[in-house]
Order: sequence, then structure tokens, then C-alpha cells
Amino acid sequence: MLVLLLVIGAFLVFRELNRTTPESPVRTVDYVQVAESARSEASFDVLVPESLPPGWRATTATYTPGSDEAWHLGLLTDEERYVGLEQASSSPTSMVETYVDEDATRGEAVLIEGRSWTSWSDGGGDEALVRREGDTTTLVVGTADQDVLVDYVESLR
Repeated sequence: MLVLLLVIGAFLVFRELNRTTPESPVRTVDYVQVAESARSEASFDVLVPESLPPGWRATTATYTPGSDEAWHLGLLTDEERYVGLEQASSSPTSMVETYVDEDATRGEAVLIEGRSWTSWSDGGGDEALVRREGDTTTLVVGTADQDVLVDYVESLR
């Protein structure tokens, strides 16, 4: 019985020492190329961060042309928090309901580089900043803290 326990113990130790951590299943995309294409087609100014902070990675980037044109950029921060950028001709209320929550709570206005953004949050921990300019609504949403979203908005060009 003792020999059997030693063999099992040795196997468990061996398995633990030789275990490898799997890579993240989230794949990284080249958002710059998609953004350049979107900028050449869109009827609005497509916003893109000048650069991503260290450890951040783009996971989705899409442009939808046509009457319902829209730009989307999804990111993961260095702390694995989601940050999403949405631009479309939809109303701010519609976009908040779609990307934040139908029962989102409107917060204080946030002044970023001289422009007023409306803050929103929901009970699940999502934060958002929304701004309407002309016919285009820009929404930055995520599970990251509001100060991270503000820094991200400041990087958009």
C-alpha cells in the first residue's frame, strides 16, 4: 500500500512540474489596417488610439458600411479588462441601451480635452462615456474603471 501511495505521489509531483499554462484563447488583431480602410469609406471621423498602452491588445476591429455604418474596436487592457469603442449614427440612448444596459444609470458629465462626455454605468460593473457630435455618437464602454476610459478617450485621434 505504501509503494502505491509513493507512486501516485510521484506521478502528481511530476505532472505538476511539467504542466504548461495554455496561451490565452483571445486572439490579437491588427486594428490599424481595419481603421485605415474604415477611414477611407466612413462618412464620419473614425477614431483610433494613437497607440495602445503597454500590455493592451486589440481583439476585434470591424467597420460596417452602408446606411447603418458603424466602427467598433474591442480591446483588453493589461489587467484583462474590456474596453470597447463604438461609433455610429445611432442615438446616444440607443447605443447606451445596446452596449451598456437598458437600465443604465446616467452619471455626471466628464470634461475630456475641453469636450463634455456623459458618463453611464450599470449594476454589472460596466462604465461608459458617450458623446454626440453631428450625426455621430461615440461610445467608449468597458469593465475598466472610468479613469482608464478617460485616458483611452484622450488617446483617440
